[in-house]
Amino acid sequence: MKGLILVGGYGTRLRPLTLTVPKPLVEFANRPMILHQIEALANAGVTDIVLAVNYRPEVMVETLQKYEAEYGVSITFSVETEPLGTAGPLKLAEDVLKKDNSPFFVLNSDVICDYPFKELADFHKAHGGKGTIVATKVDEPSKYGVIVHDIAKPNLIDRFVEKPVEFVGNRINAGLYILNPEVIDLIEMKPTSIEKETFPLLVEQKSLYSFDLEGFWMDVGQPKDFLSGTVLYLNSVAKKHPEKLTKGDNIVGNAMIDPTATISPSAKIGPDVTIGPNVTIGDGVRIERSVVLANSTILDHSLIKSTIVGWHSKVGRWCRLEGVTVLGDDVEVKDEIYINGGKVLPHKSISTNVPQEAIIM
Repeated sequence: MKGLILVGGYGTRLRPLTLTVPKPLVEFANRPMILHQIEALANAGVTDIVLAVNYRPEVMVETLQKYEAEYGVSITFSVETEPLGTAGPLKLAEDVLKKDNSPFFVLNSDVICDYPFKELADFHKAHGGKGTIVATKVDEPSKYGVIVHDIAKPNLIDRFVEKPVEFVGNRINAGLYILNPEVIDLIEMKPTSIEKETFPLLVEQKSLYSFDLEGFWMDVGQPKDFLSGTVLYLNSVAKKHPEKLTKGDNIVGNAMIDPTATISPSAKIGPDVTIGPNVTIGDGVRIERSVVLANSTILDHSLIKSTIVGWHSKVGRWCRLEGVTVLGDDVEVKDEIYINGGKVLPHKSISTNVPQEAIIM
């Protein structure tokens, strides 16, 4: 089987982290985001994976060569010379995706969930249509494009309603699909939207179905959602693989801590925290609902809440970081500093308070 991951461009929504590392390699729950997807595809029997990118960072090539060997998959880059939207990349990768008659998976690189690839493939083969969209239920459907089903046939999609004013359903496109190779024939080699152009053609042919996603789902392409997605992911791990979480007298709720991290016994960690390799946490530090990336240091008595601390960063004593603050790579925050919603670019030193949302350049 085959899979295509829509990676896209420079990850501007996740800056300042993506100023240093390509978005697919930013660690989500201590593993590169793209590794969660490659592993799930490989476990479902996928052998050919295409990454649809606007540019081809060399650092990604090196990392993905390791994954090829580890997971026994072939990973190729499909590089767009101009942005081709969400359908154009399928046409560009036609050689791989149409090399046999088996269906192929398509997924958005920002989506994190319990990837149901095996169940999705079985469901797709059973209904005999050309395409299947994974659907997730949301509380506020008025913010999204909503899937409306055919009354007569279960799971057959009748139409899509964009940001409905009246309630027509609560299932939305989760950014995961399985498609038959002939769907590529419906796509032209130009900037094209799979949601607005290709799927309506399949709906007309009565050949597009939806598959309900069980469990959590989040698009983690921006910092606020990256933190929310971490909470959902750790909750899922707690239910399915509790042995992967870290336990201890100073840990509250769900936390995933790399064994190489050094944490003072008087620090209090959690709930909903991930801490990467070679991190040092001082006395009396309090961390909750935050992500601390590799090689960072947080000195004594600081409070870190709803914050992403970038690689190689140093937070001084008695600091308070909150409100979806993001420190880029190699940032230093001096002692006794308050940051609320600051986005701090790499290699900066912060010596004055940032009381409200701001970009520190």
